[in-house]
Parts: sequence; structure tokens; C-alpha cells
Amino acid sequence: MPKPLLPWSEDLLEYNFGAGHPMAPLRLALTHRLLADLGLLDAFTVTDVAPAEDAALLRVHEEGYLAAVRAAGEGRSDPARGLGETDNPIFGQIHEAGARVAGSTLAAASAVWAGRTDRALSLAGGMHHAMPNRASGFCVYNDVAVAVAALLDAGAERVAYVDLDAHHGDGVERAFWDDDRVLTISVHQHPGTLFPGTGYAQDLGGPAARGSAVNVPLPPGTGDAGWLRVLDAVVAPLVAEFRPQLLVTQHGCDSHGLDPLAELVVSVDAQRRAALLMAELADAHAGGRWVATGGGGYEVVSVVPRVWAHLAAVVAGRPLDPSTAVPESWRADVTGLADVEPPERMTDDVDAAYRPWSAGYNPDDAVDRAVMATRGAVFPLHGLDPHLT
Repeated sequence: MPKPLLPWSEDLLEYNFGAGHPMAPLRLALTHRLLADLGLLDAFTVTDVAPAEDAALLRVHEEGYLAAVRAAGEGRSDPARGLGETDNPIFGQIHEAGARVAGSTLAAASAVWAGRTDRALSLAGGMHHAMPNRASGFCVYNDVAVAVAALLDAGAERVAYVDLDAHHGDGVERAFWDDDRVLTISVHQHPGTLFPGTGYAQDLGGPAARGSAVNVPLPPGTGDAGWLRVLDAVVAPLVAEFRPQLLVTQHGCDSHGLDPLAELVVSVDAQRRAALLMAELADAHAGGRWVATGGGGYEVVSVVPRVWAHLAAVVAGRPLDPSTAVPESWRADVTGLADVEPPERMTDDVDAAYRPWSAGYNPDDAVDRAVMATRGAVFPLHGLDPHLT
């Protein structure tokens, strides 16, 4: 089997909204260093990253928006298009930086679809909030939607997208709202409590694609047991029924309890288990074709590098034991960069256990009620009984 693909360039670190912004390029730099120090880069074919061309971006974004992003790179804010807002400050070369992120995920998806490899990882990708004519939630161009649109243009008839970010994957959902070739599943904190305020269980897709959009809004405080139970109860059966030709997954790790921007409590260990499940679903139902991306995640030392290193190891077919020691070389680098104590091991020292959905529904549990709301709304549209395991 060919090695999985990892598009990477130091130029990806130029996607930088400035000092103090949560989307710090340091999170990518530290992740890449951790992959190197763990010996994981050798498991990938690492390729350079070219910015996505306008033709690819225009499959998702409006021409006037691309012009506005280029103008933003010259210092012209456009708050009506989200450019220059607090979340999305403008900076020089913002178009080129955003297009390069899109190019990373586009290259990953294209390589898998063409059969050059079965798996690929776009660490810088997962910018799932960007809309056709507006930057949103730290996202300038929607690299995931651009890549999925390219897959459809190349002949794909069924693509499944699973979004594990704490925030609703609204931009990707919106791009394919009325396209039954794309199944979007988002597991996120309840929109009544977190940006972007969308993603309710009854949001099901457009009239030509009812059931193609799936949302599981979770109460703040949801931890490992509930979060993993959702993947078992909703994600796994729907992907199995849809039988995608390629699985795309977004692994924003802002669901961790240390993340400053969300209120879920999902450990590094549970997110490792989620990556393993995505690999299993791709192998069982998508012919092994899997493209994984990064996404949100704003605890840049203890959380993001470890979660994405576990993800990379799973993509590479070399899962790390959670008890693996964090390399001393990496810890020394971190100590030199930030006044924080780096983690010693690749685990949060939890079991990340959960009760499978087949064990029964508990109506007194808030997460189970959220699961049943989604299953009740969506499963009949896929010919599935929401009450059966």
C-alpha cells in the first residue's frame, strides 16, 4: 500500500491573524515538530503545497468575495464580508495564505480519489465556517468544501463528511445543503451556547436532499462517554448506510476540556478513539479512502499537537499507545518557546470508555436525548429505524 499523503509547507504558517489571535500558527508548527520527533513523518509521503487556483475556489466561493479577500491583503477591510472583524483580522497575503490551506486539502482529496494513495491528512485544513461570500470563525476559504466539490467534479457520487469540531460545521453543510451526493454529519456543542449558533437536530438539508445534513447538538459539559456514544449511535450507522466512495473527516480538537473557546470535556484519549473509528468506517464502508483534516483547537501546547499526532499516527496505520512518552526533544522546544509545562505523555490518563448504543437508551440522560432527537429526525429518511440498534 502506498504511504498516506501529508501535504506540508512552512508557508502554511503564514495563515496568521496576528499576535493574540486564537488561531495561532504555533499550533501547526508544534504539531509538525511532534510528528517529526515521534518518527511519524517517515510514514507519510510529504509533498509541497501550492495555493488552490481561483477555478477551484470559485466552485464554493463567489467571484466578488475572492476580489474582496485580495483587497483585504492590500489593507482594505470589508466587514460586510467578515474581513476585518475581530474574528477575522486582515493581513498581507491573506488570499495566498487561505488559498494555500485550501490547496492542501484539495491535494489530499485529489490524491486519494485518483488512487495514488488510500489515505491523506491535511493538518492545516478544516476551515469549515467560511461561506460563499463571507469569512467566518477564523476561516477565509472553506478548504473542505472546495475539496469535496472537486471530488464531485471528478465523478464522485457519494462523499461523507464527518465534523468532530466543537463548533457546528456550518459552511460545509451550507455548501452541499441541497446536494444528496454529500452526507454532512456534525457533532458539536449546542448552538444555543456556542458560535455559530446553528446546527439543530431538525436541520436536515434542502428539499432535494432531505437527510443529507445531520446534526447532533450536545449540552455543554459533555465528556468522553457521551461524545463517543454519539459516534457509535449516529455517525457509524449513517456512514454504513450511505456507503460513501470517500470519507472526509474534520478533527477540530476544541472539544477538549482545556480549550478556551468551548465547553465540552473530551480527552485526548477519546479523540484518539474517534480517529480509530473514522479509520474503521473508511475501511469498512468507503473502500479505505479517507481524507482527514485538522480544524479548531486553541490550547496549542497540551492539546492540539497530541490530538493531531494521534490522528496522524492512525492515518499512517501506526496508532500510538496512549502511554507513549512525549519526546524530550519536543518538550525542550516547547519550554524554549513558551512559559508552560509541556505534557509528559500522549494521554490524559483516562479510559475513554463509553456505553455502546446497543446497551439501550436512557431518557434521563441529556446526551441520549440529543442522540434520539437526531436519530428520530434523520434515520427514517435513510430507511433506518431510530429505535433499533
